Amino acid sequence: MNVKLNDNVVVITGKYAGKQGKVVATSPKNGTVTVEGVNLHKKAKKARKANEVSKIIEIEAPIDVSNVMVVCSSCSKAIRVKYNVEGKIKHRVCPKCGAVLDKAFAKAAKAAKKEEAPKKRVRKRAKKEEAETAESGNTAE
Repeated sequence: MNVKLNDNVVVITGKYAGKQGKVVATSPKNGTVTVEGVNLHKKAKKARKANEVSKIIEIEAPIDVSNVMVVCSSCSKAIRVKYNVEGKIKHRVCPKCGAVLDKAFAKAAKAAKKEEAPKKRVRKRAKKEEAETAESGNTAE
């Protein structure tokens, strides 16, 4: 399933076609996703305690995952998800603009770049001692 929790998706078929929303829940076993503000059903809620009031509430029902497409955050287009494998890590990528869709992978990649080239730290005292020895060596000659 190429849709994950908190992805922005657009509904491509059915009554809510063209509507965008955030994925609230996924069910890979059933192949369904629940999208915020899409496929609203009314449900009667009975009062269970003396101080509660019975009411009719609207809930978001799941829709089939084949009826939604992921929206790329950088180019704002509905896309088919492309997968890239770097080492042992598989991540989702936008085929149109090349942006990484998995936020966790993007953060890890930035952190890895920072760790690859650490700055060489030299103590100031060591520099002064080297400079003094170099000066004393020049005067002896």
